[in-house]
Amino acid sequence: MTTLCFETFGSPAAPPILLISGAAASMDYWEPEFCERLAAERYVIRFDHRDTGRSPTDPPGKPGYTGDDLVSDAVGLIDAVAGGRAHVVGVSMGGGIAQSIAVFHPDRVAALTLIATSPGGDGLPPPADRARTAFDNPEPEPDWTDPDAVVDYLVEIERPFAGRIFDEEATREVARRVVARATNVQSSGNHWLVVGDAGEDPGPRLGEVRVPTLVIHGTDDPLFPPAHGEALARAIPGARLLMLDGMGHQTPPRSTWDVVVPAILDL
Repeated sequence: MTTLCFETFGSPAAPPILLISGAAASMDYWEPEFCERLAAERYVIRFDHRDTGRSPTDPPGKPGYTGDDLVSDAVGLIDAVAGGRAHVVGVSMGGGIAQSIAVFHPDRVAALTLIATSPGGDGLPPPADRARTAFDNPEPEPDWTDPDAVVDYLVEIERPFAGRIFDEEATREVARRVVARATNVQSSGNHWLVVGDAGEDPGPRLGEVRVPTLVIHGTDDPLFPPAHGEALARAIPGARLLMLDGMGHQTPPRSTWDVVVPAILDL
């Protein structure tokens, strides 16, 4: 059991929608204006994973939880804030969490949106060169006591994954909010130590998903090339695939919201 920081937008009487961020990402990556657009028709819930934002943090390099706990956290929020059932939207690692909820906790899911994520399994293309380079030669860690240096670092680690759509000023604005709110930004790196430390893989059971599903994927995603999004949409019965030209491995940028928000609400 843990205590998480969350924020809501819109009327609690509207259908609830839970936004799940990616690895090492707080709720700040779901920008307020994006949430407000969804909140015109939905009760929007965004939250800080453990080790991000104002949720509890463990010492850097020493996470006291597993990948399964991150799934349980999201399920707990659905129960506590959304009345037990919600439209679940996840990006990257959050998309993996959303898949696990849909497969292993199907009664909690009214609809499903999976962004920049993958079903896993054999036969899918590996990351593009720029993503492999970013992992093999990572950006040097900043002085974590210097907020400006940390903001610069957060912007630079996003750059190689963002595809042709990279709004540097918007990315910097998000990074400033992340740094201003976080209890310990450095602890967010603990996610990389648990991201593969989960229980049963939901991938082989995605054919069991029976809720309306939208798969959103960027044509320039260097971590999960487009074939991952295509395979994910094929794996889930009736899923719709929305390919966004120029988007990389990222939360949908502002330039896509006029397409993305209506597509999510259409579910």
